Amino acid sequence: MPSVKTKLTAMVSLLVAALFAASCGGGNPIGSGTDVDPNATAATVNGKPIKMEDVDRAVKQQAQGQDAKLSPLELASARLQVLQSLIEQEVMFQKAEKEGTVPSDEEITAEINKQKTQSGKSADEIEKEMRDAGVTDAALRDQVKKQLAIQKLVDKITGKIEPPKDAEIEAFYNGNKDAFVKKRGVKLAAIVIDPSNSGEGDTTTDEQTAVLKANDIIKRLQAGQEFSTLAQQFSEDQSRLQGGDLGYISEEDMKQSFPPEVVASLMSPQTDIGKILTARMMGKLYILKLQDRSDKDEAVTLNSPGIKQQVTDQLVNSRKQLLSASYQAIAMNEARIENYLARRVIDNPNELSGARPAQVTTPGTANDNTAANANTGSVTNLNTNTATPPKNANTTQTPKAATTPAAKPSSSAPARPAAPTGNANR
Repeated sequence: MPSVKTKLTAMVSLLVAALFAASCGGGNPIGSGTDVDPNATAATVNGKPIKMEDVDRAVKQQAQGQDAKLSPLELASARLQVLQSLIEQEVMFQKAEKEGTVPSDEEITAEINKQKTQSGKSADEIEKEMRDAGVTDAALRDQVKKQLAIQKLVDKITGKIEPPKDAEIEAFYNGNKDAFVKKRGVKLAAIVIDPSNSGEGDTTTDEQTAVLKANDIIKRLQAGQEFSTLAQQFSEDQSRLQGGDLGYISEEDMKQSFPPEVVASLMSPQTDIGKILTARMMGKLYILKLQDRSDKDEAVTLNSPGIKQQVTDQLVNSRKQLLSASYQAIAMNEARIENYLARRVIDNPNELSGARPAQVTTPGTANDNTAANANTGSVTNLNTNTATPPKNANTTQTPKAATTPAAKPSSSAPARPAAPTGNANR
């Protein structure tokens, strides 16, 4: 069962950030390219306009340089998805204004600074990303203002949720015993070195400097320096915020994302706990520390450490999701909404071509292998592969019955262009 504390935090993030989760695309307004005024009204919510430029900016943020590859038909679809999310956001923000949950200027500034710090990016990188996405400081502040306002609104309306009773917790556990199993697997920590400049706090931007940095870190480990301290200082991955901790990963999950040689080394009884292994995955150098290993599946009970609290958090989380979705559904029903962008599509159904622009592609040349060294030696000879490290490190399976069936709330604010905070390893 995954850490439900993490899931509960993610739920709140979902409510304030899911706005663009389904959106993708970018480029010019629908129709014949640049013939639409970017200041034209895309929709209104209770008389308040949502401008076409706001839609385009949001789409551009999500496109991440891929907008030129979309056909007019795909572009129109992306805009409609983004606009729908903007409408839902505006409905919820207007509710937040009525409920008095709009943040102060000081709170907005503090949140922006927090996001920038957590991004691990330099001020110049953040400024460039904002400039490329067409996001001004004022627009960023407005985005964060709405994010915080809606999050505080959600917290307010879900604050009445009470913890489940012991009988309900026990009934949930008894109905999902198969999910409460600690699978055969390992607990890992990692220091990640990225030869490319991916903006994740990178200090290495080519192969040579990446290998030099990795070898220097290994020498520091051999000299007795703490793995977690070095991870915090040098890892070019969001897991550095947790000292490189990736959590517990089942063997089954590793086989889906780690190279076979790495899995075999980690699961081998000959690999001692505390051992340092090195590997290349997704073109990055990984220095892995084996923190613990379970050689067989183990059932956990309500008396196992943390399990009762996990069930409690999961049940509360499910109720909050349902309550939030219901609140938003009522708010949407009560709002006066005019979607002019959708109307233009209906009025001009034959102007949207499905043909994509011609693309110039560079043939890939990667035909790499994987190496895992069960030692603390040089990583110079590691080879690249395309394995993907797991994004979630969980102790047990997720009970399918853990989440109350509910429409996913999409009340939120635009994506944070300057400071993404997602952690790919937790």
